[in-house]
Amino acid sequence: MAARRHVLPGFGLTLGYTLVYLSIIVLIPLSALFLKSFSDGWGHVWKTITEPRVVASYWVSFGLSFLAALVNGVFGVIAAWVLARYRFPGRKLLDAIVDLPFALPTAVAGIALTTIYARNGMIGHVLEPYGIKVAFTQLGVFIALTFIGLPFVVRTVQPVIQDLSADVEEAAATLGASRWQTFWRVIFPALLPSILTGIALAYGRAVGEFGSVVFISGNLPFKTEITPLLIITKLEQYDYAGAAALGFVMLVVSFIILLVSNGLQAWDQKRRGV
Repeated sequence: MAARRHVLPGFGLTLGYTLVYLSIIVLIPLSALFLKSFSDGWGHVWKTITEPRVVASYWVSFGLSFLAALVNGVFGVIAAWVLARYRFPGRKLLDAIVDLPFALPTAVAGIALTTIYARNGMIGHVLEPYGIKVAFTQLGVFIALTFIGLPFVVRTVQPVIQDLSADVEEAAATLGASRWQTFWRVIFPALLPSILTGIALAYGRAVGEFGSVVFISGNLPFKTEITPLLIITKLEQYDYAGAAALGFVMLVVSFIILLVSNGLQAWDQKRRGV
């Protein structure tokens, strides 16, 4: 039997190129971050990552990011369903707007959100009489993180909805199932892996967000400071080991999020027999 011919060179050569490229772009910089984190000893690392101001920033970065991802998990599915199942004037424009947080510079998004939600802003002045303050509060940070995370859920769930056959829903209705029963017993189980994957991706994106948050948060210590901002602060203070230590914490969390996301995708493929 003739050997299979491949367009690209053999496995050994392509794998070698892959490892060299990944080493230069990913592995070496991450290794340098790890080594720099512990350059002043484990005691300095522990002191840096457990400072009260830093611990308070964890809630803003990790806690609010998780809440924003959950909210996107709900409304992102609704948006994906509308875009995938209905035809209406302006649908393509709305579909393009969903991707706007991908293309828009994060600093521009932060300035726009701050302008809108400030006390004298378009929305802020409406909320002000009710005692609702958005800009320079954790609520503002939450809105910014929701803004940048929405496309990840929509774009992850939308293709799955498009692949769902409407015949299954019609069959469930024929058997006497209500719309609520059809959703929970037929549609939701099929969408669950992609929803969880979208939430994980939105969470990972929000955790490392800087540009859109730094403006609307006001950067108040113990209230609205995010961990990436403290990394910048450490660098400005020439505490490179401390900045690397905080970066290492962010790296570990991001790696865990990626593992969860990849695990969910593998579970989905196994469930579908792909």
